[in-house]
Amino acid sequence: MPAPDPVPDTQDQPSKVDVVVIGAGIAGISTAIELLERGLRVAVCEKGIVAGEQSSRNWGWCRQMGRDPRELPLMQVSMQMWRQMHQLVGEDVGYRECGIAYLCNSRSQLEKRQKWFDTYADEFGLSSHMISPEKAYQITPGAAANWLGGLYTPNDGRAEPTLAVPAMARAAQRAGVIVLQNCAVRTLARQAGKVSGVITERGEIACDSVVLAGGAWSRRFCHNIGIALPQLTVINSVMRTMPMEAGIDISVSMADFAIRKRLDGGYTLAHGTLSIADVMPDSFRLLPDFWPLLKEEWRDYKIRIGRRFLDEARLKRHWQADETSPFELVRILAPEPNSSIQKATLRSLKNALPVFNDVQIIEQWGGAIDVTPDVVPIISEVDELEGFFMATGFSGHGFGLGPGAGRLMAQLVCGEEPCVDPEPFRYHRFAKRGKNANSR
Repeated sequence: MPAPDPVPDTQDQPSKVDVVVIGAGIAGISTAIELLERGLRVAVCEKGIVAGEQSSRNWGWCRQMGRDPRELPLMQVSMQMWRQMHQLVGEDVGYRECGIAYLCNSRSQLEKRQKWFDTYADEFGLSSHMISPEKAYQITPGAAANWLGGLYTPNDGRAEPTLAVPAMARAAQRAGVIVLQNCAVRTLARQAGKVSGVITERGEIACDSVVLAGGAWSRRFCHNIGIALPQLTVINSVMRTMPMEAGIDISVSMADFAIRKRLDGGYTLAHGTLSIADVMPDSFRLLPDFWPLLKEEWRDYKIRIGRRFLDEARLKRHWQADETSPFELVRILAPEPNSSIQKATLRSLKNALPVFNDVQIIEQWGGAIDVTPDVVPIISEVDELEGFFMATGFSGHGFGLGPGAGRLMAQLVCGEEPCVDPEPFRYHRFAKRGKNANSR
């Protein structure tokens, strides 16, 4: 599995801060940095290690192209921040403006990309453009695929997941953010109907606001405090190759594979669309919420019944502040990659790009992606509990969106004018989907 760069521990847990951020992935660390810049005292509590889960397991793509239009304004804010990230944190996070191409070998794929381009590229002022078969072959020298063309965005980029968030966390620490690793937040403390602090496994931290950026764990945390959060997880399977000369610097995706050049000279490789949807206890509870998504995008998910159902069922849904929480029992969620998807991905890659015929895979891993019913994140206050905010459900888009999401979240906490319209990310859009969290 990928090993994120280490981040030194803050030894002493504070008794009081202004804001506690739960989760040290890219959304949590970005939020902490932005809050600190606004003069607030911030502590980040992480049950495992910084970037131990999906923030180090993703593809490393920083893309505007192909996004849901509700995300595009926030992604454009993020891209501005990614371009300055090495200056902001004082370390190389691997960001390179390499360009990203969606290449098509079928008419249906090409029509899909053309429709997105026609609808959104001009509206949002993107550099995206449709490319010819000839340009597609220039991007992928020696390709054996029958490229019909594609969609290309030259100023999209990439960064290194195992480097980026740890570098951001170290910069935050140097500036004054307290980062507590192996320190799970069990629950919230409340007074007069609002947040007054958090109860960690080490004791209480008093605070005025709490931001939950718990990724795949957010629903379980919310359920224990009586907040309904419709969120499931899917497993994406990823591989890393040995350093090699393939002549492809642009990040490339088609239906059956996606590749990204790495700083070490190798490539990160994954299936272009397919993830595992494990049947879990919550799959039945949330079926009405997710049925429209499943009905529309069923080809993108491979349904699986297996060990994860029992693993999930064994974890408590309710616990007290003085009890060991599920977050202390599973410090790092490290699902196994799916071998059949990985084999199919390699076959497709080699068939399309013979330069990879002798590729050596040196690492494989799975990542748990937190998904909402509309595949758009929640970056919002929670009206039911004053002082409680969420940045979760990024649906596989969180690495690229992370810096902008942190800025928006900090602005909401501080009551500032937001950098983008926050309405598409509001928690209350799901309120009608079941108000009784204890039954769901």
